[in-house]
Amino acid sequence: MVEVRCQPLSLDAEYESTGERTWVVQEDVLTIEIEKVGVYSLMWTPTGNGVEAVGYTSEDGVLSNDGGEVPDILALAAGFIFSEGMIGGLADIDSMSVCQERPDVVSVRLAHPEPLIVSRRNVVINSSCGVCGGREQLDVALSGEVSEPLGDTVRMSVADLADIRSALQHSQAVFRHTGGTHGAAMFDSNLNVVAIAEDLGRHNALDKVIGRRLLTGKEMSSGYGVFISSRISYEMVAKAVRARLEIVAAVSAPSSMAIQLADRHGITLCGFVRDRRATIYTHPHRIDARRLAEASLLPAQGI
Repeated sequence: MVEVRCQPLSLDAEYESTGERTWVVQEDVLTIEIEKVGVYSLMWTPTGNGVEAVGYTSEDGVLSNDGGEVPDILALAAGFIFSEGMIGGLADIDSMSVCQERPDVVSVRLAHPEPLIVSRRNVVINSSCGVCGGREQLDVALSGEVSEPLGDTVRMSVADLADIRSALQHSQAVFRHTGGTHGAAMFDSNLNVVAIAEDLGRHNALDKVIGRRLLTGKEMSSGYGVFISSRISYEMVAKAVRARLEIVAAVSAPSSMAIQLADRHGITLCGFVRDRRATIYTHPHRIDARRLAEASLLPAQGI
C-alpha cells in the first residue's frame, strides 16, 4: 500500500477541505525472465511482508526469510507460468530466484524448456489483461493440455459459499485499507480454505493462490474449488481448467464463453454469490440439493 494526499469533496460540504492522507493500492511491474522461453512483465500488487531475497530450487524447495511462508512474488511467478500452460506441475520448475539487486525480477529456469511452445513471449501484461489468441486456438490449446476428466469430489451448500466469501473478505487487508484489490480463496473438499491472495489484477490473485499451492508441494489435482471477488471471464475459467478446480464461484457475473468453457470441462460455475444466495450456471450437482432452494439455477444453453 502507498500513502498519498487526496482532496475529498461532497455536494453536502459547507467548507473546502484542506486535504487528508489516505492509502491506495500499490501497482508495480514484475518481470518474469524464463530462460530459453521469454520475458513477461506483469502489472501487479506486492502484498505480504516484502521479503528481500527469495528463491526456489527443486532440491531445497522454497527459500525465504519470511518464516517459511511462500513469498507473494514467487507465488505469482509460479502461478502465472502454470496457468499459461508452460508447466504442468512443480517438477517442471528447476529453480526460481529473486536477487536484492533486482527485486522486481524473477529468474526462472525450467527443467525441460526445449519442447515448450508458448502463445506469447516478451510481452507486457497489464492488470486487466487475459489470454491472447483466437477462440479456436484457445480451445485447441486447452483440449491438448487436459487429457483426464475432472474429478467430482467437492460438495457444498450455498451457505458454505457465503462462508468462504466471508473468510476471503476477512483476509483482504489491502482491500480494507484501499478498496482497490481483487481476492481469491482456494478451498479443498472439506471446505477448508487452503490459500488466499489479493492483487490489483483478478488474474494475478487467482495465479497467486495456484502458485502458492504448487510451491507448498501440493500438485494441482481435483478436489479443490476457488472463490474470486470479481467477474468470471473466459480466461479465469481457463486457469481453473488447467488447475483442475471443480468449482469456480464469484461475487459477480460470468461471461457467455466462461459458461460454455466451464460446462465443457465439467466445472460447477456459480455467480452472484451474495447474501447467502447464488446463481448456478453449470454442473449444479456439486451444490447440495437440499440447499438449492436458496439458489437460482440457470441452464448453460441459451445464455
